Amino acid sequence: QVQLVESGGGLVQAGGSLRLSCAESRRAFSSYTMAWFRQAPGKEREFVAAIWGSQGSTHYADSLKGRFTISRDNAKNTVYLQMNSLKPEDTAVYYCATRDGSSIYYRSLDYPYWGQGTQVTVSS
Repeated sequence: QVQLVESGGGLVQAGGSLRLSCAESRRAFSSYTMAWFRQAPGKEREFVAAIWGSQGSTHYADSLKGRFTISRDNAKNTVYLQMNSLKPEDTAVYYCATRDGSSIYYRSLDYPYWGQGTQVTVSS
């Protein structure tokens, strides 16, 4: 059974930074695609970033490039999302997701395994 445990959310002022973590339970961690999504109140869940492959290829939502960085530590089976220059519109529940296979997947329905979500609130 795949388990994803997120941590690192919280309240931060605009312009601040947060780092989210997601620990994954399976071995061969680098063989899977890991992604972050977010969902703001009243909005659909949206793709944030993904990392996959032995080389750690990454892809970001266009609107977040330059502010967010996804990375992973294979020894710890953990993926991170470093969020800088946060804005109030970044306020959302952030979810970690994973799937078998090593490629880029953008749609939430492509991911069968999800974490419980962690709240990020950015105050103005």
